[in-house]
Amino acid sequence: MGRTADAIAEGVAIATAAARLAVKNHILVGTIAQGGAFDIERYQADARDALLAMARESEQVGDHLVELRRKARGRHSDPSGTHDYRDRDVRNLRRRAKQSYGVAQRLRETAENPDELRSLVETAREAAWADVRGNLDRRLRVEGMRPDQDPDYESMREARMQALKLVDLQALSSEQRSRRKRAEKAEKATAKEGEKPPKTPRSEKRDRVGR
Repeated sequence: MGRTADAIAEGVAIATAAARLAVKNHILVGTIAQGGAFDIERYQADARDALLAMARESEQVGDHLVELRRKARGRHSDPSGTHDYRDRDVRNLRRRAKQSYGVAQRLRETAENPDELRSLVETAREAAWADVRGNLDRRLRVEGMRPDQDPDYESMREARMQALKLVDLQALSSEQRSRRKRAEKAEKATAKEGEKPPKTPRSEKRDRVGR
């Protein structure tokens, strides 16, 4: 592979990794935060959108480099800064623009390939599950650890107490209020039933009518 091909391959790899990260975040939000089911077709659409967005960005970079190359041609004075290009930079700017357009083309090809999209979504799903599994594992280790086993126990004690006050105790208080309201509602319903006059048996009603 030549220098340009290597640069294109590296750019595609970086953009694909960014698209995978975006899809992973969509999966975490859709399946965990929102409680939805994993639908690979839905996330293939997300992957396609992410790849096309990055392709457009790469094309914009290429257009900008073409404009810089146009302005640099024929200028032979000393540059005033890093991005103040001169005629001697034209070749490098042409190569960089070609690389940007090459990345954009490859990304568009991937975005239109169902097999590539499915593979990207599957790797994003695996990454999402790895995040969830890792968080659960860390939480279980921390919550099941005795104070003498935790080297950060003292430094994190205050943070844990604040979390207990802000989260756990609030949840417990809310649950107790709900239980109390349900009990009060049941007591009122029972009292209301007790206040109703007793129903007259049907046989007694027939006797009264007969008299």
